[in-house]
Amino acid sequence: MKNYDIGDHPIVFGASPNPNKSKPTYLFYGHYDVQPPDPTELWEFNPFEPRILNRGGKQVIHGRGSSDDKGQILTFFEACRSFLNIHKELPFNLKVLIEGEEECGSPSTSEFLKENKNLLTCDYALICDTGFEQGRPSIFTMLRGEVSLKIKIKAATTDLHSGLYGGAATNPIKALSSIINNIHDKNGRIQIPNFYDDVISLNKNQKEQWAALNFDEKKFLNDVGLSSSAGEKHYSIIENLWSRPSCEITGISGGYTGKGFKTIIPAEAFANVSLRLVKDQNPEKIKACFRNFVRNMLPNDCKVSFIEGFGTRASVVSSKSKIISVAKEALIEEWGVAPILAGAGASIPIVTDLKDILGVDSLLIGFGKDEDNIHAPNEQYELESFFKGANTWARILEKLKLN
Repeated sequence: MKNYDIGDHPIVFGASPNPNKSKPTYLFYGHYDVQPPDPTELWEFNPFEPRILNRGGKQVIHGRGSSDDKGQILTFFEACRSFLNIHKELPFNLKVLIEGEEECGSPSTSEFLKENKNLLTCDYALICDTGFEQGRPSIFTMLRGEVSLKIKIKAATTDLHSGLYGGAATNPIKALSSIINNIHDKNGRIQIPNFYDDVISLNKNQKEQWAALNFDEKKFLNDVGLSSSAGEKHYSIIENLWSRPSCEITGISGGYTGKGFKTIIPAEAFANVSLRLVKDQNPEKIKACFRNFVRNMLPNDCKVSFIEGFGTRASVVSSKSKIISVAKEALIEEWGVAPILAGAGASIPIVTDLKDILGVDSLLIGFGKDEDNIHAPNEQYELESFFKGANTWARILEKLKLN
């Protein structure tokens, strides 16, 4: 294994010594970076001191990154270790790429792929950074893309006394709130001009397949203390999550938020925005549409600036490859139930880059559960997921040896 100092966090790469040209080459991908632990006061224990706990009668690994993505990575490594102990060699040439910027859009990894095509060339990519859908093992064939932006609206040159200027001065928080309020109409449809230009409707066959999953919308919402969908009204929740774009405000700030009261009209207001994209939507076009939408809604005396985060396109993986058939068989044998061919509302930026830069598809299977609290306090990873996940990868390796 070797570290490549690219970007803010090194990329870890390794490959099988003395590759066999008669064998296929697979690239295993994972990420070691994690989301910040905040709010830390809600964690039962130190988020960076992993420990085994009993939760609801199940043994779990507690700690930040236990499910996303360190525990998932280790299921593959443990499977390879066991396979090598028995067979002395893997049935394919293996390359491993572990990055440290997945949670912020993989900007350096994309450049690394472009600059090291020969080093990374492979026949297929294996990724363990997903989870179960509907309580069943799943193979993901659709991932939404993402665009992130930060809006800054500025009005007066300084904060103003609300008694002296209240009713006369433009308030950037009010301006920002009005813009946010106008992003969606009463039916949940995004009102940004040209936003839906490249969105393709779900075909009848896929719509029927998803309907047959009997997705429990009520339970999905009740599990997090909600009761009704805020998505587009004419689509099911599963369609909104897997095949429709979204626009969410993930943070907002401005003015005084400390203890007590400070009677000011703030000079600035901020909002963080996360847009999830579907197939054929171009991140750069969506950014431009969003910027134009905000600028056209600005009141007098307000100026806007944007801090752009990452942007990645949605990914669609063919479900007809041999390796997906192998994965289906392995999941049935280990878990006793046929896997779901699922879509995902979240994004894994490298999947698009692997296809665009290296020309390879990805096998996306993982063993995380809804209750794992990824990105939230008290993240966990069930020991059952860890052990059966490793068994699943071992079964896949065995089947690749026989095919």
